[in-house]
Parts: sequence; structure tokens; C-alpha cells
Amino acid sequence: MSTVLTGSCLCGATAFDIAGDLAPGTLCHCSQCRKQTSHVYSSTHIPRANLRLTRDAELRWYAASDVARRGFCGACGSVLFWDPRAEDKISVSLGAIAPPHPGKVVKHIFTADAGGYYPLDDSLDRAQED
Repeated sequence: MSTVLTGSCLCGATAFDIAGDLAPGTLCHCSQCRKQTSHVYSSTHIPRANLRLTRDAELRWYAASDVARRGFCGACGSVLFWDPRAEDKISVSLGAIAPPHPGKVVKHIFTADAGGYYPLDDSLDRAQED
């Protein structure tokens, strides 16, 4: 039997299940993620087929660029997904997955865009772009 993880937004109006394993997590420092989350975005990439929405009446999508759209709860504003148009994977917010879960952040991405108000002083791998 495969593992199924559950997750939701803050108010519970948008909820999902994830079947299968999580990819190693990343901390994204791009300006879009910083503006949307007010800091950095922690996420895992999973095959799109492994994500099943169980409640989505409040799920909203914002076309942030030609590359991807961003999914969030229209009721409480929780940031949930980053959906790249040209991939068969989707990023899911690690903070939205119910604990305990095996997600672990292993690297920073888009560190060239990091905000000057916080240090990057840990031992995680770093990528200027990813």
C-alpha cells in the first residue's frame, strides 16, 4: 500500500491528497515567491498525477508568467501550488502538507534574488537559478 499524504489551506476550503513519495524540497528566493509569501517559498515537486484535489471550490489560479501559474485559496489566501505549464510535475507548498510528513528542504534556488533582509547562512546547497 502506498503512502497518501493529506494537505490543505489554513481554512480547509481547499484540500488535497498526495500519493507516492515527495521530491526533496527547495526554498525559492525569486521575487515572485517572496512577494506572494512575504518571505521564501518552501515546496516539493511531485508528478501531477500524484495530486488529487479533495476540496477545491475556493482554489484560485494566478497566471504569474508564461512559465507557470500559482494556486492559492481564495477564502484564506494560503499559497498552495506552483504549476509549471511545460512540465508533468507540480510544486506543492511543504507547509500545507499535514504533519508528520517526510518532506525535507535540501537546497535554495534563485539565491541571486534573495531579499537583503535575511541571511543565507545554512549548509543547504544553493543555486543562483534553477
